[in-house]
Amino acid sequence: MDQQDQATYRVDLGDLFEGPMDLLVHLVRKNEVDIYDIPVALIMDQYMEYIKLMNVLNIDLAGEFLVMAATLAHIKSRMLLPVDQEQEEEEEDPRMEIVRPLEEYLQLQYAAEDLTDRNQLDWDVFIRCYGNGNERPDEEPDGLVQVSLFELIDAFQKIIKRVSPEHLFNITVDTISVKSRISEIADLLEGRGSVTFEDLFEKEVTKSQLIVTLLAILEMAKVQVIRIMQHVSSGIIRIFNA
Repeated sequence: MDQQDQATYRVDLGDLFEGPMDLLVHLVRKNEVDIYDIPVALIMDQYMEYIKLMNVLNIDLAGEFLVMAATLAHIKSRMLLPVDQEQEEEEEDPRMEIVRPLEEYLQLQYAAEDLTDRNQLDWDVFIRCYGNGNERPDEEPDGLVQVSLFELIDAFQKIIKRVSPEHLFNITVDTISVKSRISEIADLLEGRGSVTFEDLFEKEVTKSQLIVTLLAILEMAKVQVIRIMQHVSSGIIRIFNA
């Protein structure tokens, strides 16, 4: 086992997955709350749970994640302060500090999704669509969407609950290296073409082994040798060769 495998393995996702604003959007959608009436305490608690889990998984976090955590903590503290009834109408809702950038971010995201839905010939030339958005009337959508890091973490949390709680906070690559697991997953995909996210964890029996598999998946996605997609109707996450 080489020196890298003897040490605690860390994953630097680079630009593969998005940042803290995407996590905030994920939590707002997951809790089905109005962005203009965000339950800050709930969202902040869940936000910190994701941060803690990503640290446990040895995923390097950009500084912006901690800035967002500090912003949420500041808003929460302001909302706990007593408000003078005479000034209540003049005081701006502290949550607007996050609502404004969140609103702008969602507008940009929706605009980007609208452009992505169009079949693009060149940077400013799009194929004509037919009613339902398909290039040709006889084409059926494949029903797959790209999975975000946070949706992947949600799926992983469900898987990890099925095994013994031991070894969760003792994550070293001593049983199987991430590099070896990447080779195993690559061989599996070479034979099958695709596999469900859950299938990759089927034979793992400890949490450390589960985590090594997740880190291997993230590394493979980072170097773009796999695609991680989710079926819209069933919610099943599937891994494909890129």
